[in-house]
Amino acid sequence: MAEAADRPQVRYETPAPKVARIVLDRTDKRNAQGTVMTYQLDAAMRRACQDDDISVIILAAEGDHFSAGHDLSMSEPIAAPEGDRVTLWGQYQGPGWEGMYAREREVYLEITERWRNAPKPVVAAVQGAVISGGLMLMWMADIIIAAEDARFRDNTGSDMGVPGVEFFNHPFELGVRRAKQFLFTGGWLSAHAAAAAGMVNEVVPRDQLQTRALALAEEIARTDRFTLKLIKESINAAQDAMGRQEAMKAAFANHQIGHLQNMLVHGFPIDITRLPESVRKHLEAAVAARKAGDGE
Repeated sequence: MAEAADRPQVRYETPAPKVARIVLDRTDKRNAQGTVMTYQLDAAMRRACQDDDISVIILAAEGDHFSAGHDLSMSEPIAAPEGDRVTLWGQYQGPGWEGMYAREREVYLEITERWRNAPKPVVAAVQGAVISGGLMLMWMADIIIAAEDARFRDNTGSDMGVPGVEFFNHPFELGVRRAKQFLFTGGWLSAHAAAAAGMVNEVVPRDQLQTRALALAEEIARTDRFTLKLIKESINAAQDAMGRQEAMKAAFANHQIGHLQNMLVHGFPIDITRLPESVRKHLEAAVAARKAGDGE
């Protein structure tokens, strides 16, 4: 993992008093979420949460797109070093489905839940494409400001044969019927449609995105820091009382069933037959190379 992490994929900035800005910076991959980015983001979140001088966190992204979702290139190790892991799930190389389940539980479900419950308000500033796993990165925020060119899609069901991404917040972000249409079709949702559904707080011109996010963060930061923590925890608790956590567990189990079905039918955790030929061939080659390297 050290070689892949030579160039930081996440930047940490303090653009104003009491405000930290965490920037996804993997533009060569459209900010796709791989192992390195995930743990660098977690380290940045911990740094901001533990800094007594910070009251509000901005999550932003460099480049034309906020995030293209999970990294399917298989160019990075599937697991972080043991000392970097943040939950008690291990056995990433376990037999059968144990390894895949453990990795997804740590890297996608539980780590995103930790970010969602960070004790300081998080303002996400998003632009361009926000696809599948990119939604999870955005949904952990408390407030979302979107550029007019932002567009949202979860194509895991329509293209990959699994029922939505691991952090399954869709019904709570969009409402039940909009979430069903969103996932059944795998279609795009515009910034203005997302705002109408309540998933996005504000839509602004692209050239005003970062300025507006910072201005809002500074406005929030004028409120007492401990009061902000109590407000956030109270509202999150209200949402959880509606059954969000239990729904998330059920959806994650269904996500794993989808992976297993694809393994039985296609020999791969996702339905690669629906992916573009170039992507499919790359994945097949990457899996073959990994198996050869493991001596299989």
